[in-house]
Amino acid sequence: MKDVKRAISAGVPGKVVRDVVNRWRFGPDAPQSDELIWIRPQQVTDFYRADPGNGAPRFRRRHSGMVAGGNWDMSRKPFGSQIKLDSIRDHFERGVPWQQTDIFSWMLKRLDKEGVVDGFSSREELIARYEGLDRIYDEAKRTGRLRPHGSVNQTRGEQGGILVHIARDGTPLRDGGGMHRFAIAYILGLEKIPAQLGVIHADAVHAGLMQDLRTPPGETATTA
Repeated sequence: MKDVKRAISAGVPGKVVRDVVNRWRFGPDAPQSDELIWIRPQQVTDFYRADPGNGAPRFRRRHSGMVAGGNWDMSRKPFGSQIKLDSIRDHFERGVPWQQTDIFSWMLKRLDKEGVVDGFSSREELIARYEGLDRIYDEAKRTGRLRPHGSVNQTRGEQGGILVHIARDGTPLRDGGGMHRFAIAYILGLEKIPAQLGVIHADAVHAGLMQDLRTPPGETATTA
């Protein structure tokens, strides 16, 4: 029953229908919900900026695999200073202990106010979380790769991973989710990293850009 509730919460029934429709519209290589894709972190220069009044809907993880036309992908904000990215840089590049970073203080304030934040309900759980990030960083630095979220957490595809939308020219646009792991990869300058496919522009699908997005680091996209 718990798995069923989790699937409904993640929008799986709707995603299954979307996958069928996508295959009907675009063929066997159509984008799929919760699909694992590979992006180049250094190409991420913007966040997607939801602006519903101007044709840029607010997308969630449940919209993963949606193919959408229009100009939504032109609504962006620069990928600049951000509390998670800045705190991760402070920790890994400047040696600031996690508990002295801005993100840890911010999380504690939210925890005191809300009781639960990002699934964590105590200071000890937050400490354990950030110790886990140290392990992710050490492994990524040693291997030059970031393991897919789904292979580690046994999720449906890459559900819960680094969420990105794909613009018409293939540019990845960051959205909420997976920011800690993305920041680690960005700091380390990794070649390609795993991500969860969000919404993809119809022009990118018609141009065959899914082929490169499905190509892991160290491999070359093959032409049909």
